[in-house]
Amino acid sequence: MSNMIQFVANHDDLSTDKGFQFKFYCDKCRNGHMSRFQTNAMGMATSLLNAAGSLFGGMFHEAGNAAYQMQRAVGGKAHDEALEKAVLEGKQFFKQCNRCGHWVCPDVCWNHAAGLCEDCAPDEHEELAAQQALAAREQIYTKTREQDYVKELDFINRGTIIQCRSCQTKLAPDQKFCPSCGTPNATAQPREKFCTGCGTAMQPEQKFCAACGKQH
Repeated sequence: MSNMIQFVANHDDLSTDKGFQFKFYCDKCRNGHMSRFQTNAMGMATSLLNAAGSLFGGMFHEAGNAAYQMQRAVGGKAHDEALEKAVLEGKQFFKQCNRCGHWVCPDVCWNHAAGLCEDCAPDEHEELAAQQALAAREQIYTKTREQDYVKELDFINRGTIIQCRSCQTKLAPDQKFCPSCGTPNATAQPREKFCTGCGTAMQPEQKFCAACGKQH
């Protein structure tokens, strides 16, 4: 069995007491091949005897136990023989790379021109397309980070702190001009205006109080 360890290392053993079956995988892409089911004659006999024993008891039940012990004694040999057959079958669906020793599927992971797996001898057209896609991805990543998508957003003036857009001097919300450089404050809020005669609230542009007529 040592001469097939390289191949059978990448497989699933799906065997049961009814028979033997194995699934082998490509070492590169994990495509698989399922071997044909091989009936375990001893396992089938044990199942029948156990079923008879559960129905009739007595002699059949004892025979079932005896058959189970016999299966345990010869199951290893039967399993190894089934595995050997499955390996011989499975090797027809894979190719072994002479350079790295991996078993790969011929349709996807084998470079027929080079006679090696595509890990050792990548397909030139596939590799070029893959590298172009990788380069495009990296360039998109770089370009998108060079672009300023938030230049119109004023993160500083969203809170209570307001700064002059020219010299960054701190401004009060109601200051119309920067006291340092005179730049207009676009965010300035007008102060509330009240009539000095009756105290009625007035709009900043009102020249006369609507309640008492006092001029301002």
